Amino acid sequence: MPAESIQAITGADTLLSVLSGVGPALREKLAARGLLTLQDLWFHLPRSYEDRTVLTPMSLLRAGVAAQTEGVVELVERSFRGRPVLKVVLADAENQRLTLRFFHFRAQQVAQFSKGTRVRVFGTPRAGQLGLEIVHPSYRILGEGEHALSASLDPVYPEIEGISAGSVRKLVVQALQHLPDEETLELLPQTWLEASKLPSLRQAILVLHHPPHDADVAALQRGLHPAQRRLALEEMLAHQLSLRRQRLALQSEGTLALHGHEVLVKQLEKSLPFALTNAQARVYAQLKTDVCQPKPMLRLVQGDVGSGKTVVAALAALLAVADGRQAALMAPTELLAEQHFNNFKQWLEPLGLQVCWLAGKVTGKARAKALEEVASGAAQVIVGTHALMQESVTFHDLALAIIDEQHRFGVHQRLALREKGRGNIPHQLVMTATPIPRTLAMSAYADLDVSAIDELPPGRTPVTTVVLSSERRPELIERIHIACTEGRQVYWVCTLIDESDEVQAQAAQTTFEALQDALPSVRVGLVHGRLKAADKQATMQAFKTGELDLLVATTVIEVGVDVPNASLMVIENAERLGLSQLHQLRGRVGRGSAASSCVLLYQHPLGQIARQRLDTLRHTNDGFAIAEKDLELRGPGELLGTKQTGLASFRMADLMRDADLLPQVHALADRLLQSAPQRADRIIERWVGGAARYASA
Repeated sequence: MPAESIQAITGADTLLSVLSGVGPALREKLAARGLLTLQDLWFHLPRSYEDRTVLTPMSLLRAGVAAQTEGVVELVERSFRGRPVLKVVLADAENQRLTLRFFHFRAQQVAQFSKGTRVRVFGTPRAGQLGLEIVHPSYRILGEGEHALSASLDPVYPEIEGISAGSVRKLVVQALQHLPDEETLELLPQTWLEASKLPSLRQAILVLHHPPHDADVAALQRGLHPAQRRLALEEMLAHQLSLRRQRLALQSEGTLALHGHEVLVKQLEKSLPFALTNAQARVYAQLKTDVCQPKPMLRLVQGDVGSGKTVVAALAALLAVADGRQAALMAPTELLAEQHFNNFKQWLEPLGLQVCWLAGKVTGKARAKALEEVASGAAQVIVGTHALMQESVTFHDLALAIIDEQHRFGVHQRLALREKGRGNIPHQLVMTATPIPRTLAMSAYADLDVSAIDELPPGRTPVTTVVLSSERRPELIERIHIACTEGRQVYWVCTLIDESDEVQAQAAQTTFEALQDALPSVRVGLVHGRLKAADKQATMQAFKTGELDLLVATTVIEVGVDVPNASLMVIENAERLGLSQLHQLRGRVGRGSAASSCVLLYQHPLGQIARQRLDTLRHTNDGFAIAEKDLELRGPGELLGTKQTGLASFRMADLMRDADLLPQVHALADRLLQSAPQRADRIIERWVGGAARYASA
């Protein structure tokens, strides 16, 4: 291909086959790493840098500190005892020595190291038998009179299977030759860049691939260099714009506003044995304002375990019913859905309303009857599992879709009930008992308004949390015996169903049998994910009604039923679970007036992060504080459950490290959507792509 043709290829979406040496086999290896276009290589940033801009005398080399030095070959030895070893000893002008060791070498490589040859090496020294040595250093044989050093830091790229580090570096250098000029590449307003003291995108890319010799290496390694911040900001902006676009597209379709008739709401409030907390009243008011607008509500309500989200959802449902329309609530498990159904029945049927139950286990005539009632409108409030989304389910006039524990559903399911609105998009209320830190909510849920029920109802007893070594299990079993004798109930949570060599954890089955033997007078039940739904349901029901004293369960009960009499929970191998999950589990006790405890059992030795997690739980019951700590310790993907949520993973940005950029990201998103929507689309295309990573409904 002529040089001028190559120079003309500057499109970000240009395939890598235009680069020299990229044939079908290499293209396949690059594609396996998601590298398809020139732009992909521009954004294939180094994972670290090597400073070859200076020479360190051998006398100043330190074990564990990477450095560049040079010397003359003094000795070459090959050994074939055991594994083949090539040993090369270098000496410098100060008569200091450094040993190079190679375990993989070729004959021509040995020939390079003839006595008296000058060699420049880079690597991390370690203590050896004869002083410092470097194993498999990168090196260069120097010619006569050659002294020039590199003018910039050398990039070290992430490894790509089947491609040498040198080949990756050459490909990136080629791709950078096609980097467009600043004006063509830049999509952010120039005035804004100047005010923020951030480089242009072109400058940022070039600096990150070839930082100057005086660059702040520590900042680069921590991801805090202005060039890295520039890329992180644009990537976060792209995801923000993508979610906002989805929201605007949905809301532009419009919907029927509810009239806000509160006659049923007032009746329910009067009948409740408790008054709403200030937080509940505030969030209900927000919901009412939303549903009275002619655009679909898109609101996430987060609240700690036991904060009373279900009551608020019921009040919102009544606004739909008062207009002669329907509301539906979808939960991730049959256990939880049935609990919601029972609560709604208890609250709404005395008001003369019909509540319908629809789940996988509703079959035959019962299912046919339920479907008919939903389709005719006789059923005003419908509660169920993801069975509500099946094609066979036709609503008469769905005005409000409530999704509980949304992180258990995929993002694509978040809006799945919208097609059930028969021409009118239903208002959408999404609930979660996993409090989400503000920074994460701002980034991950930009398509939703976020409300928080950040106050527990009066009368809820804080749960005392104790951290115990598993060696004290006998004392704990005695304590359980006393609690059950006094008429209280106990959860024992395990992290595995069966014994496993890989994971040294007590399995539920084994624990169940051991506790039965140790506590013959105590009625023990077992629940885990592999049981048939009917068996699981029957055991949970027996525990709820007091027929069982002690329930051994896996984390299947994390999102479970309320058992007010349960006042003690033991969590086995607590060090294996994330903070938010432990907090959710702990929320299963303390639902009555009795003083409640949660015992976190751990196995020795306890790692630093695990210790921090358990200490955090011991000191606070605040779900929002716990979520912040969980974000700090585990990152956003873990906290939100990336696999379940479909939350796009960032290539450049880190939500914890770059949280301070979020206000700028929001302001810039507002500005671009108002004044430069086409530019906003190009930013989304650049970072998120045409096939948006956020699945829409």
